[in-house]
Amino acid sequence: MMDVALPAVAVFLLLNLVAGMLRVYRGPTLADRMLAALLFSTTTVAILLLMAEWMAMPALRHVALLFVMLASILSLAFVGLPRDADEEDT
Repeated sequence: MMDVALPAVAVFLLLNLVAGMLRVYRGPTLADRMLAALLFSTTTVAILLLMAEWMAMPALRHVALLFVMLASILSLAFVGLPRDADEEDT
């Protein structure tokens, strides 16, 4: 049962990534694009953890941890960006 469920959930998460790419492309504001990029990182972590369990490759858990650390640095850098008063968000 789990041999079928884990890959199916991974494919579903990959489809979520495709939907998120549309938001990055069309996103009306920079914040929308940033949230979609953070969605990519959390979805990637979920896919890597599923693959680590399904394929019995514990090293993928370390790669998932690396993605979590990079996403947190990315979000902190985005929040700390200086903004101009007359700068548009598009």
